[in-house]
Amino acid sequence: MRMNMKNKTILSSTIGLVYIWFGSLKFFPGTSPAEELARNTIHQLTFGVVTDQTAVTLLAILEVAIGVFLLSGFFRRQVVAVALAHMVCTFTPLLFFPSDSFSQAPLVPTLLGQYIGKNIIIVGALITLVRKEQGRRYFI
Repeated sequence: MRMNMKNKTILSSTIGLVYIWFGSLKFFPGTSPAEELARNTIHQLTFGVVTDQTAVTLLAILEVAIGVFLLSGFFRRQVVAVALAHMVCTFTPLLFFPSDSFSQAPLVPTLLGQYIGKNIIIVGALITLVRKEQGRRYFI
């Protein structure tokens, strides 16, 4: 069954709004509940090469840009690919900071672990956006 354009637009718009909302909070220090997690994760991923404030600002720009492009519908496939790469990175704290992510690994997540885990839904929605007609290959 092929997803109709209206449903695709709704799905793309809602994901875009979440990206803009959560990303824009990172422009204002202390307002994003994920700011410290993002800072620590990027510090680990870049081996400390990128300064913490630069990392959070670049992440904010990336997330807002993904959101704007998803809302606009321009370059949807490319933006979804970038968003999926971003989503992969959002799961890295589960490996880097397991004691912060789980109270009893791997089945009892902390609030932080739940915050990360909900991204599974976003990944599924992003994949749905780029799915071709049934019977054909998938984007991913």
